[in-house]
Amino acid sequence: MTLRNEINTALKQAMRDRAAARLSTLRLISAAIKDRDIAARGEGKEEGVGEDEVLAILSKMVKQRQESARTYEEGGRLDLAERELSEITVIEEFLPKQLDEKEIAAAIDAAVAETGASSIRDMGKIMGALKSKYTGQMDFGQVGPMVKDRLSAM
Repeated sequence: MTLRNEINTALKQAMRDRAAARLSTLRLISAAIKDRDIAARGEGKEEGVGEDEVLAILSKMVKQRQESARTYEEGGRLDLAERELSEITVIEEFLPKQLDEKEIAAAIDAAVAETGASSIRDMGKIMGALKSKYTGQMDFGQVGPMVKDRLSAM
């Protein structure tokens, strides 16, 4: 089952269950995907966006909500922070399992070997290889410095 179908199925189930908060989040996800589909059609892609782009949309949504929750907590609005965190929980249901540090290190080593990287100048190649294989499974903001350290040690 594709990710879009999973989201639509979950949306319909949330309607049946009358789960208002979950339904709201699923509608946000669906709207974000449809917005990207419309933009893709404008670029000539009639079929819309693929699975990898849907994963990127979901990852971006999680990151936005984490930042919002942090801001709300700093501002003393714990009720709003809690709502953001509950939305993250719903969105993460559709993302693949996040890799742990050892798995990320192994993925970086494999990407270095695969691309033949030998210096910090090859960081773009490695990040591209990682993004093509591990979209949604790792936070590339945290992976970047790890790749840089790995290449500096060469």
